[in-house]
Amino acid sequence: MPTTTQSLSHTSVADLTASVLRGDYGDDPAQLHAVGAFWVRQSTQFPGTDTKYRNYYLVLRVESGFGGCCVERDQLDSVIAEELSGRSVAELLRDERTPVRIAALDAYLSLVRPHREAAQAQVFMLPHGTPLQRAKARDQAIASLLRIEPGMRVGLIGVVNPLVDAIRAHGGICLPCDFNMQRTADGTEVVKDMALVLAQADLVIATGMTLSNGSFDEILSATRLRNIPLIVYAQTGSAIVPRFLGDGVAAVSAEPFPFSQFSADPTPIHLYRAEGFAAGDARVAA
Repeated sequence: MPTTTQSLSHTSVADLTASVLRGDYGDDPAQLHAVGAFWVRQSTQFPGTDTKYRNYYLVLRVESGFGGCCVERDQLDSVIAEELSGRSVAELLRDERTPVRIAALDAYLSLVRPHREAAQAQVFMLPHGTPLQRAKARDQAIASLLRIEPGMRVGLIGVVNPLVDAIRAHGGICLPCDFNMQRTADGTEVVKDMALVLAQADLVIATGMTLSNGSFDEILSATRLRNIPLIVYAQTGSAIVPRFLGDGVAAVSAEPFPFSQFSADPTPIHLYRAEGFAAGDARVAA
């Protein structure tokens, strides 16, 4: 049966994890195991640009579910992929390393709450094409989750240049924040302190990678406090973020593993909107 909008409310990722460990989501995580663990290093640089994106992924497989977590270059050692297979999900959810917990939680939730069964999720197929064509289609789909009024200040936590372009094409003023970038492709300064962005923005778009560096809870708390919409584009934690839909998160673009950059063929992303948050309406509080 398709799942409906979540009935469980969570204050944080740690609270969600505790809920899973209690068995609130059904399948006992102590009885499920990571049968596969993968470490992926990948870089992308679009023709005619000077920006090189470097990505490092931990991916876990639990039965038919996959969980992905993008990490900083030195956050984990690649040997971790040789260590984690065979461990129970419950053990991995208690691991001291945040990315391991996130990948395990994502894999578990992708198994017990798959996107294909979510009644509130709209499937959007990225077209066959080049990496740039597919990236632009993805970022336009993310931007379609809200209507940006002219002059609206849009905090972008985790910068990808096609999404900067999409925000501006909708009339927004982009407030970019990223640890690994100094300027956007058009020369706009990128700040590292997200508190500045969270204090000024009329709405916030954040990457799922905020889960792996531990900043997601802070963003969620700030947008809840200010009662402004939070939209998340998630490869990392694509099955985690929808658990906060309507409870601090207004909309989600969830892109499960295998991610779009690993294929030229049509692949799905799943667009979620909280109840009362209409397509193209950024003015409804999350």
